[in-house]
Amino acid sequence: MMILTFLGTGTSTGVPQIGCNCQVCTSTDQREKRLRASALVEVNPSCRLLIDCGPDFRQQILRAGAPELSALLITHSHYDHVGGIDDMRPYCHPKSFPVYCLADVAQDLRDRVPYCFRKHLYPGVPTFDIHTISPDENFRVDGVEVTPLPVMHAKLPIIGFRIGNLAYITDCSQMPDTTLDKIRHIDTLVINALRHEPHMSHMNLRQALDVIKAVNPRQAFLTHLSHDMGLIDPTSRMLPDNVAIATDGLTVMIPD
Repeated sequence: MMILTFLGTGTSTGVPQIGCNCQVCTSTDQREKRLRASALVEVNPSCRLLIDCGPDFRQQILRAGAPELSALLITHSHYDHVGGIDDMRPYCHPKSFPVYCLADVAQDLRDRVPYCFRKHLYPGVPTFDIHTISPDENFRVDGVEVTPLPVMHAKLPIIGFRIGNLAYITDCSQMPDTTLDKIRHIDTLVINALRHEPHMSHMNLRQALDVIKAVNPRQAFLTHLSHDMGLIDPTSRMLPDNVAIATDGLTVMIPD
């Protein structure tokens, strides 16, 4: 069994959003508290894959027990998905930590944290072993096969990941048919659903449910939610039986 842990399930502002007094942001229900979207996938006891590393990474990984990690998989280089990269320094010693990402993400990381890639490094800085991947080719991490899942984030091509019977996709606004074909009838699908109203760069609830219907997974979880989605209980009652709203810290078992 694989174990999926949702480290964060919120959008770029998190929930509560700073300065907002809506019923979601002022809720005392801990399920409404959402850090930036990230996930941990324990494929087996020797392979734990971190998906994205946002600005809440330190808090998230400590809450998860600070487990050993095998590699970081990055969906795209927006700040809410890579802003915690410097906090990975405990994982970067005694050797550079493996990172798998598209070529544009690799360049963005070198531009954002150039001190991690210099020839002469300051003692103690995090260092990374960048593996540039193709959106159309599978790759392996510690013997585990990973399939990139190309999607569009507005006009930006990004990727999700298929790992065994899990497909994890976030920040998608449009999913190509070729990607749909790679995940049809998968056991577990994680898909972003920002809010009820349409958005230029993210799926709304209706669009996410349409994708779930087309994929037909055994179970699906909605992530990357904003406060505009509304309270979790009334929203959950609108969902099909096999669809649930993911919450921070939720752990899901996924059969091999």
